[in-house]
Amino acid sequence: MIQFMQKELNDLYPATEIRQFALLIFEHLLSFSSTDLITKGDESLDEKDISFIENCTKRLKKHEPIQYILGHTEFLGLKLIVNPSTLIPRPETEELVMRASEHITPQHKTALDIGTGSGCIALGLKAKFPGLNVEAWDISKEALETAEQNAIKNDLDIHFSQVDVLTFEPEDRYLQKYDIIISNPPYVTDSEKKLMEKNVLEHEPHTALFVEDDAPLLFYEKIAKLSRSMLKTGGLLFFEINEAMGEKIRTLLTDLGFSDVEIKKDLSGKNRMAMAVNL
Repeated sequence: MIQFMQKELNDLYPATEIRQFALLIFEHLLSFSSTDLITKGDESLDEKDISFIENCTKRLKKHEPIQYILGHTEFLGLKLIVNPSTLIPRPETEELVMRASEHITPQHKTALDIGTGSGCIALGLKAKFPGLNVEAWDISKEALETAEQNAIKNDLDIHFSQVDVLTFEPEDRYLQKYDIIISNPPYVTDSEKKLMEKNVLEHEPHTALFVEDDAPLLFYEKIAKLSRSMLKTGGLLFFEINEAMGEKIRTLLTDLGFSDVEIKKDLSGKNRMAMAVNL
């Protein structure tokens, strides 16, 4: 079946990616490791497995993400349900959580994840810091349902709320409530769509990805302004960012009164994270 996948997908994907698809599918079906894939090949396949692989291949030919086809992905060791109502978590988002974790201490008690999607950031923080009281917001009811399933699946206690952050105005109970606010908001501009792969453009939720060209910092400005009143003094703000917007976000946060503003590079050397301290 590996040869079948290679033949069917050869014109659409590089060989290394096809092999990765095969590994993920065989791991899903038979708990194969990469070594098993080499040594066992097709020996364990029954008709049901063969039909499943053929269906996966057909969907891959339509550029459907393998994570949606299988219905799950991994994030910092957590197995998460994903579907077209949620973004597929990226490695740079794992880096965001790992970088934020370097600054979180036992003295930090409350955290808010804005735009939670699959819940990956909130769940990643809760798994690493069990004593942290984590809340998570999203505008999408469907995304929140998926995030709640992921919390149950991983036995992690998160409080989820349906909130449109662009129209949200905090009540007194939200003022200086959080030690940490973290967000991976929409940041890909409309003009950057032409650079995106078909599997993203045709299948992942656009509301979680894109902003208009004339308002690239729309979500950053709103979340940062909310954070000035909702973070405790000394509270930490973390963002995943568009690599082209690092200096603009630095200026935005500095102008709003945050201190210790830093723009961090990911493992590829791109500006992909911002952090700041609320004075």
